[in-house]
Amino acid sequence: MHSIAVFCGSSRGKNPLFHQLAAELGRTFAKRGITLVYGAGKVGLMGIMADAALEAGGKVMGSIPSFMKEKEVCHTDLTELYIVKSMHERKQLMAERADGFITLPGGFGTLDELFEILTWKQIQLHHKPVGLLNWNGYYDHLLTHIDHMIQEGYLKEVNRGLLTVANDLETLLDAMEKAPRAFDTKWLDRT
Repeated sequence: MHSIAVFCGSSRGKNPLFHQLAAELGRTFAKRGITLVYGAGKVGLMGIMADAALEAGGKVMGSIPSFMKEKEVCHTDLTELYIVKSMHERKQLMAERADGFITLPGGFGTLDELFEILTWKQIQLHHKPVGLLNWNGYYDHLLTHIDHMIQEGYLKEVNRGLLTVANDLETLLDAMEKAPRAFDTKWLDRT
């Protein structure tokens, strides 16, 4: 993977360990020669991650809607910066430019990005690896809920495999490299 889109919080959150995680991701991408693709924010975990990648000599591509740029949350010192019209265009450009996707801690926007890209994979709009970094158990409850969705019959067991989960970054990156690019998923059951 030459480029990976990362979905994460525009807030710093309460746990400084997640700040360290975001910085580690940025430095690791730079070290591995992976271009960071993200939502172009200069705030929260987004900003920490981008700054760390740039300081380590990495490439960072950002995509942000014009209304967010006007609110002065845009990181203007990126390798590439694209100003788009909408959140939909932002996510589409990020998806086109990335060879894979990783989700760090975040809120509603982060989950929106994760589940949209997972849904696109489920309906075979892309065949790229989707990773969830469950560092320090941040996503334990979400993973439990996904299992509950399977138990209740709203998600097929095979589709659980669309999401690669690991508790540390290096393990996640290695697992994503080895993840199958295509799944034979029958996501629509008409019976």
